[in-house]
Amino acid sequence: MLALEAEERSILIDCGGDLFQRALVAGLDPEGIDGLIITHEHPDHVGGFALFMLRIWQAGRSRPLPVYGIARALDQARRLLGSFETDGWSLPEIEWIEVDCAEGVSVVDSDLWSITAAPGIHGVPTIGLRCQHVDSGFVIAYSCDTEPCPAIDRLALGADLLIHEATGEVRGHSSAAQAVDVARRAGCPQLVLVHLPRGLDREDMDRLETSGVQVVVGEELDRFEF
Repeated sequence: MLALEAEERSILIDCGGDLFQRALVAGLDPEGIDGLIITHEHPDHVGGFALFMLRIWQAGRSRPLPVYGIARALDQARRLLGSFETDGWSLPEIEWIEVDCAEGVSVVDSDLWSITAAPGIHGVPTIGLRCQHVDSGFVIAYSCDTEPCPAIDRLALGADLLIHEATGEVRGHSSAAQAVDVARRAGCPQLVLVHLPRGLDREDMDRLETSGVQVVVGEELDRFEF
C-alpha cells in the first residue's frame, strides 16, 4: 500500500490491509483522499477494500470516491464489497474508473498528478504506475508485482524515485538484484525495495552491486520527500 501526498491531498495505491488506519498513522488527511488505484486482483493488493469503504464512511466522508483500476482488479473489489450487507451503511458513492491494461494509458490526470500505467508480467493482469507531480515534475515509478519486462523498464525511464518489488527471482516477481538492474537501465538515482521476501538481511544487501543507485529497503510508514 502506497500513498502520494501533495498539498494535504492524497492518491492511495492498493488496499491489502487496513488502508485507512495506516493512512491515519502516516498523518494523511482523510478529507484529502482524492482516489484509490487498485493495481491488480490479488488479496495483498485489494483484500482490504470493503474495510476501507467502511472506515471512510465511519469517518464521515460523503463526497464520491474515485476508484481506478484495470477491469479484473475492479471486479474483485466489487465482489469483496458485495460479500457484505452494506445497504444500511450509506457509503459514499464509488466512481469506478476502468483503465486499459496497456502501456502509456492515463490513470489520473489532475491538477496535482499525472499518472500513467504499463502492464507487468505477473500471475494475473497487473499494472505498474508512473506518477509525475505536476508542479515540480518529480517522477515516482512503481513496478507493482512483476517479472523484469521492457514495459516496466520504459515506465521507470528517467524517474527520480523507483519503488520496485523484490520478492525474488521467481515466476511473476523480481529479485532485489533485478530491481537494481531496472533502476540502472532506467537511470533512476534512488530505488526503494518493497514486497520483500522473508529473511532479507543486511548481508544480502551488501552483496548487491548498486553502483550509481541509492538503494533503500522499504519499511512500513517510510516517507520520501520530493
